[in-house]
Amino acid sequence: MEMAVSKTKAKTATANIHAVVGSDEAEVKHVAAELAVKLTPPGAGDFGLEIIDAAADNVDQAAARIRSTIEALQTLPFFGRAKLVWLKNVNFLGDDQKARSAAVQSALEELSELLDRSIGSEITFLISATEVDKRRAFYKTLTKRAEVQVFDRLDSGRAGWEEEATEIVRQRAKKRKLQFAADALDLFVLLTGGDTRQIDNELEKLDTFLGKDRVVGVEVVRELVPLSRTGVIFELSTALATRDLELALTLVRRLLDHGESAVGILLVAIVPTIRNLLLAKDLMERHRLRPPHSPFQFISAINRLPAKATEHLPRKKDGSINAYALGIAAQHADRFETNQLIEGMQACLEANRQLVTTQLDHELILTEVVVKLLGETKVGGTLVSRLSRH
Repeated sequence: MEMAVSKTKAKTATANIHAVVGSDEAEVKHVAAELAVKLTPPGAGDFGLEIIDAAADNVDQAAARIRSTIEALQTLPFFGRAKLVWLKNVNFLGDDQKARSAAVQSALEELSELLDRSIGSEITFLISATEVDKRRAFYKTLTKRAEVQVFDRLDSGRAGWEEEATEIVRQRAKKRKLQFAADALDLFVLLTGGDTRQIDNELEKLDTFLGKDRVVGVEVVRELVPLSRTGVIFELSTALATRDLELALTLVRRLLDHGESAVGILLVAIVPTIRNLLLAKDLMERHRLRPPHSPFQFISAINRLPAKATEHLPRKKDGSINAYALGIAAQHADRFETNQLIEGMQACLEANRQLVTTQLDHELILTEVVVKLLGETKVGGTLVSRLSRH
């Protein structure tokens, strides 16, 4: 899922042409609406703003909206005053059938030519669009002639998205005078996934709930922010890493109750957690790294290691190290002995075999893995002893 926010301004931009574009639809709409208020000439009344809604259903509508825009840009404002023309919600600048059509491309060429010639100082032009194909000629015209702001969703398959998302949350929380505890911030980032609309919605809920108390703890995040499948998996990983047996077993049961397969839980949550703990512990022992206060501190430490020391680490789809997950694991790796983690990986291997080849109860198989990893901890007084009887 893409979601990073960036802002660029063209060096040769014309002062009265503005573009707000990007795949983060909520942020594009929000910024464009604020900019429209700012750019509308004061005291011009209803004649000071002309809006053309460009959310077109087909090629003919798209071409018609572009030609309406050209006409509006060529029409002087009433009474000699200035005006703003806002081409809003454009959905034909991407790489779909509408955008590729000859009619739309021809109309966009006409609009480009008009922008190149200048639209006059009395008129300001604002365009807001999502799903923009940056290879096309019209976008290149915008980068030359307009002040361009780009807001793209972060790509969670790309290294570093968590750090960017964390900074977005931190800045928006600061505006509300909210202060996150470290664990609460990590969980909030993962649950909202860098989606700016969801971030704002959930921050508003936290803001209202907390009242005068401005510190956001992990329990408040768990209570108020919806726990998605990804969030439950993250919580399960955290419960394993912090040796919280009761919570880990509760989350395993919840995932099963919600229809997740036992093999999926094993391979997506349990195995990666144990593997990351083992890898982080090995790195810390081999290279004398201290337990970090935050995942990003460990990421910096990894980046300083020679390439040979990190060539065995798991990679993301873009080929970069999955350092954030290792950073979280490093915060808790000192809770485990190396042989415990090795035995945990062996238990996962056996559990995978049992899930695939036997009819044993799936919850029992996963429970035994969790108990073997976390040791003989009392859960509700009798849970572990019941397991031993099985």
